Amino acid sequence: MTQDPSTDMLTGTVKGPGERPHEYIFITTDNARARIGEFVYYLAQDGDHERRILGTITTRRLIRNLPDAFLADPNTPPSIVSALIGLDDEACELYEITVETIGFFDDRMNDFVNPRIPPEAGASVRLASSETLAGVLSAHTTGEHGSAHVGSLLTRAAGEVPLVLSIKDVVSTHLAILASTGAGKSYTAGVLVEELMMPHNRAAVLIVDPHAEYHTLRAIESDKQFSHADGYCPEVKIFTHDRIKIRFSSLTESDVKYLLPEGTSDKMLHFLSQAFRKIKNTKREGQWAYHDLRDAVQEEKYGKDDGRGDSSGNVSSIEGLLWRLDHRFDRTDTIFSDSEDIPLRDMFRPGCCTVLQLSDIEQSEQQVVVATLLRRVNKARMMTVSEEVTFGEHFLPYPVFTLLEESHRFAPAGQTVVSTNVLKQILSEGRKFGVGIGLITQRPGKLDQDVLSQCMTQIIMRIVNPIDQDTIARSVEGAGRQLLAELPALTKGQAILSGTGVNTPVLCRIRSRLTKHGGETFDAPAEWAKWHAGDARRHREQDESVLVAPMRLKKVEKIGGIPL
Repeated sequence: MTQDPSTDMLTGTVKGPGERPHEYIFITTDNARARIGEFVYYLAQDGDHERRILGTITTRRLIRNLPDAFLADPNTPPSIVSALIGLDDEACELYEITVETIGFFDDRMNDFVNPRIPPEAGASVRLASSETLAGVLSAHTTGEHGSAHVGSLLTRAAGEVPLVLSIKDVVSTHLAILASTGAGKSYTAGVLVEELMMPHNRAAVLIVDPHAEYHTLRAIESDKQFSHADGYCPEVKIFTHDRIKIRFSSLTESDVKYLLPEGTSDKMLHFLSQAFRKIKNTKREGQWAYHDLRDAVQEEKYGKDDGRGDSSGNVSSIEGLLWRLDHRFDRTDTIFSDSEDIPLRDMFRPGCCTVLQLSDIEQSEQQVVVATLLRRVNKARMMTVSEEVTFGEHFLPYPVFTLLEESHRFAPAGQTVVSTNVLKQILSEGRKFGVGIGLITQRPGKLDQDVLSQCMTQIIMRIVNPIDQDTIARSVEGAGRQLLAELPALTKGQAILSGTGVNTPVLCRIRSRLTKHGGETFDAPAEWAKWHAGDARRHREQDESVLVAPMRLKKVEKIGGIPL
């Protein structure tokens, strides 16, 4: 903060301390600039240094207004009445503003320091300049290595104060994007991915996409804004459901049990455990397939008896288990393969964004896909960092970042699914191994709170559900309660940024995307009108005639060649 304070706009005068130790109150007539989320400061002497103690406005209250009689006639503006008797509108309106102190920005620490020096009554309060805020709110500047320019400060003109996340902190301490339907969470995720693919980041990103919304990111490959003179050009891979393969031997016993239908008895699960134990003792990892497990289950039918000298009582249970296993895994359309698996380095590579489209895969299989994938990548990074491997399928020599759309599917609150535990493990330990997670959900209340609380950077958009608001207040540490109270009032494209990715919580206007958004809401009336348009009607009539012709031929053949 090197700018001369005298050039900053004088806003009000300190009245005294607030209700909490880190708050103070000032009085102002400047209603336009004393907005929730705006930044102001006062001067304080800290040893030999004069500090500008920055704070953010959290509440405001009108304490004096024009008399009610001036407002009684809607046809007569109050300003005319007050002017007739020599009163100035601004002098009549007084506001009491509460400010939450942040502190002064220490360039050496690159962070805020609160010296706990309260302002004196009567001290001047000034509006922090946009130049000052641009230098202290974000950990990086736009276009800098490790930066993600996601938008600008909401209380200033668009683009005036850029807000830039620290990619290092986002990836190492994880991210949550929380918003109601239609508030712009997928759009915001697209903005973040664009930044990750920029030449100054060149990240290794994977998106788990249950709704096929992120295919439009392919435009990144041909957009010159993402390329660099050194030859860098980002790659975007789209894996549709028919290309997604999970090697059966990479499934755990819990995965297989989870995929079996309801009604699978404890006795059946016991035999499955026995078969898994036998496979693990006799086969090397990756050297067995589904039918090896099936054979091991089959052998249980003719194995040891149940202690009463007769093993025939096990037959029906084992036959029932085999039927359930075949129904799930022995199909031509299954995603589970005997030997095929998507290599990790095909999905994760610096400068590459991979999208796994899971829209045509049932939810239980989606959860197993995510659990298996995260286990593999976490194991690979652990083995690579500890130098247990230097080549092969478990060698992954760079950090990775995975975005999970609809993350409440993969770590639901109050439920046990196979992907929850591995998510908890990565969120608590992944920082040490360079495995970053981004969670995107429209229902924070349905997301496991232990999982949500591990995401130390948050982008929170409009949330109207009280349960979701309460979940955020209890699970998200970075954002202040007063800012969270603004959640219902946020409009599309507005967000609260908080946590380790920024220097202090801020209200943000998300920037425009460089690529097309793939999750736009359909305009139903426009689509219905298009269906009745002339060209569409002609095409439809031609299609119907092509479909009807073979049906007519069949009728002719059926009655022996005599036309109807």
